[in-house]
Amino acid sequence: MFKTKITDLLGIEYPLIGGAMMWISTAEYVSAMSEAGGLGIVASATYPSKDSFNEAITRMKQLTKKPFAVNINLFPAMRQIDNNEYLDVIGDHGVKIVETSGHHAPEELISRFKKMGLTWIHKCVGVRYALKVQDMGADAVTVVGYENGGATGKLDIGTLVLVPTVVDAVKVPVIGGGGVSDGRGVAAILSLGAHGVIMGTRLLVTKEAPIHDNIKQELVKASELDTMLVMRSLNATHRVLANDAAKKCAELEACSAEFMEIYEVIKGDNAKKMFDGGDVNAGILACGQGIGLAHDIPTIKQLFDRIMAEAKEAASGVYGMLRK
Repeated sequence: MFKTKITDLLGIEYPLIGGAMMWISTAEYVSAMSEAGGLGIVASATYPSKDSFNEAITRMKQLTKKPFAVNINLFPAMRQIDNNEYLDVIGDHGVKIVETSGHHAPEELISRFKKMGLTWIHKCVGVRYALKVQDMGADAVTVVGYENGGATGKLDIGTLVLVPTVVDAVKVPVIGGGGVSDGRGVAAILSLGAHGVIMGTRLLVTKEAPIHDNIKQELVKASELDTMLVMRSLNATHRVLANDAAKKCAELEACSAEFMEIYEVIKGDNAKKMFDGGDVNAGILACGQGIGLAHDIPTIKQLFDRIMAEAKEAASGVYGMLRK
């Protein structure tokens, strides 16, 4: 079912990639994605030290024998990160797939990727950047349209245009996403020429997602209208759930507030408190417009199996429209 260049490259059953999310992409959560037939991605930046990251990868190796990846975060951070330490752990454990994401390509890390024999996926915002990392040796690129949750980039291009534009421009396989919550979305992304589909928001509303049930219930009730864009004034635009914290951030930006005043609203510690304690207004929550299609809280295995069955049905339905 849906054998693609990405399933072959990554050694996975389904062409489904679980997007890495700060504070959320823990070993237990990520391993459930891999066990369900997709590719889970551990968010390395969640772990403040080499030792804590090593513990997480050790736990991953205990929980699944199937492929998984590690995200190396290249975005600016208040806490400086030495990504070479994370690569040391990746090498020690024989992890085979690395994903990078951020405002620039990881020039200083590429030689290590190649020496370690890693399959390198780079998440970028458009054609120019995809071509650059292809020339640098990336094995695949990921692009997500403007509908997505979290960082939206600065091009403001929707999925239906962005994905085929990048597919046409590069030779490496493309993973596409932005607003995908069901099998119809998966079939659509594949029909645009991508060989894999990345999902994030829909996976928040699963039994394994390590966030408080209050947050999950709020997300199930949300519609496609319940997201907003913040942090554009910081050159770091994010689509998030339209809660009190997001609205406060927008108000501060409109008043040209100082960065540290905005930071006190958007900082990761607030999000972690929200995920752990259940106060949906405590921090900002990356959330795409596809949340309006998430109406239940299945296990990840149930979700992936259902999505792929829906994708097959959707593709068959389109094929059935062809006149003989």
